Amino acid sequence: MVEAFCGTWNLKESDKFDDYMKALGVGFATRTVGNMTKPTTIISVDGDKVTVKTQSAVKNTELTFKLDEEFDEVTADDRKVKSLVKIENGKLVHVQKWDGKETTLERAVDGNKLTLTLTMGDVVCTRRYEKAE
Repeated sequence: MVEAFCGTWNLKESDKFDDYMKALGVGFATRTVGNMTKPTTIISVDGDKVTVKTQSAVKNTELTFKLDEEFDEVTADDRKVKSLVKIENGKLVHVQKWDGKETTLERAVDGNKLTLTLTMGDVVCTRRYEKAE
């Protein structure tokens, strides 16, 4: 099922990303750069390991994990979180927990489009990607 998410995805549109970063506690300077960045996300699978690479002009991150197994993650904005990724209702759901807080990153694929929904409390951000040829 995770194979549906594999590929190279380019960000095309983003709604409420600044609000989402504010809810996470990201500072103004980092938010300004984050809002200007159009990252490319590359998702691949090797056996039972999933790798999500995010590349941009500002920062590159790489995350490798197994579905349904909690792992330690340092986020692009340097939060140290406990993460769990699983498939729920055909979506790739990534939950990050730290300091009594929680955010959800939910990816859904429809053909050559990927929608990333970021939720922190009552703030919901939607980022739309298209698959590279």
